[in-house]
Amino acid sequence: MNKLTKVGVSALAGSLASFAAVNAVEMTASGSAKLTYIQGDSSEVTGNPMGMNTSIAFSGSGEVNGYATTLMVTAADQFGGMSSAALTVDLGDLGTVHFDQAVGKGGLSTIDDKTPTANEEVWDGLDAVVGANDGRVGMGNSGVFVYANTFAGLSFTGQFGKGGSAANTDDATAEGTSGSSYDFAITGTGDDYGVAGLAFGGGYGKIANGSQTLAADHDTDMHATAFVNYSMGMVTAGIQQSTIQRGEVANLDEKTQAWGISANINDNLSMSYGERETTYHRFTEATAGTNVVEDIDGFAIAYTMGSAKVTLQQNETSNNGGVKLTNDEHTQVALSLSF
Repeated sequence: MNKLTKVGVSALAGSLASFAAVNAVEMTASGSAKLTYIQGDSSEVTGNPMGMNTSIAFSGSGEVNGYATTLMVTAADQFGGMSSAALTVDLGDLGTVHFDQAVGKGGLSTIDDKTPTANEEVWDGLDAVVGANDGRVGMGNSGVFVYANTFAGLSFTGQFGKGGSAANTDDATAEGTSGSSYDFAITGTGDDYGVAGLAFGGGYGKIANGSQTLAADHDTDMHATAFVNYSMGMVTAGIQQSTIQRGEVANLDEKTQAWGISANINDNLSMSYGERETTYHRFTEATAGTNVVEDIDGFAIAYTMGSAKVTLQQNETSNNGGVKLTNDEHTQVALSLSF
C-alpha cells in the first residue's frame, strides 16, 4: 500500500511537471509580512514585545488525467519550512476533493467562530489551557481529506482524518490521538431566500479523543455549532452557539454562546466588539453544582491603506479555560503588508 501511494504521488507530480512543460502552466507567488507589538497581563514577563512573521505562498494548476488539479504550498516563519499545503482535484459537478495540510479547506473548524470582527477573534492570543477548547469546535485541518460541493445554494464541506489529524510527510506516520474523526460544515446566504444581508451555517462532528480510561467512557467527543450573521448598511451583527460533549466522564463538556458586532466606518476604517461565554459543565455526582463560566470579550480596530493594514486588538478573559480566578489579557498592535 505504501509503494502504491508513493507511485501515485510521483505520477501526479510528474504529470503536473510534464503539463507545465508543454503548456507553460505558471506558478504564482504571493507573500506577506506582519510586524507586531504585544502586551500580556501584569503577571506575564513580556521581554522583547516586538516580533515579525513572514510567509510566501506558491500555487500552480494543470490537468491530470482529465481533472483540473491544483497544488498550493505556504512557507512561513522566515521560510524555515512548509507551514501548510493543499492538493486539490476538481471533479466538476461531482465536487472538489482536497488533501489538506493545515490550509483550512473545509470542515467544522472553518466555522468555529463566525461572529463579526474587524481583525482577529476575541479569544486570539489568550493563554491556552490544557484540555479546554473555549468552545471552539472541530478536528483541525492537518492531514485530512476534504470533500466540498454546493447543493441547492448551500455550501457543504466534510472532512475525515485519522490519528489526531497530525500533519505528515510522505511515507511517515505521526504520533497523536488514536482512532478516526469526521466533521462537516454547511453554510449559506439569504440571497436565495429573499433575505439580503443574511449569512448562516452550522456543522457537526465526531472527534477522536484517544482515550477510554473508564468503562463509561467513549472514544469520541461530539462537536456541534450554528451561527447567524446579518449585515445592514455598514453594520454586521452575529450570534453563535456551540457545544462540545466529551466522551470521557472525567472531562468537562463545553457550551458556548457568542455574539459580535462590527462596523465599517468608511472604506478604510473598521471596528468591532464581541463577547464569548463558555460554561464548563462538571457532570459527575461528586462535582455537581460546580460548573465554571469563562467570559471573554474583545475589541478590534483596523485601518487599511492599499496593501498595508494597521490593527489594534485587545482581548481579555476571566476564569480562563474553566479555571476559577484565572484571568488573562492580550493586546496587540500590528502592521501587515501583502505583496
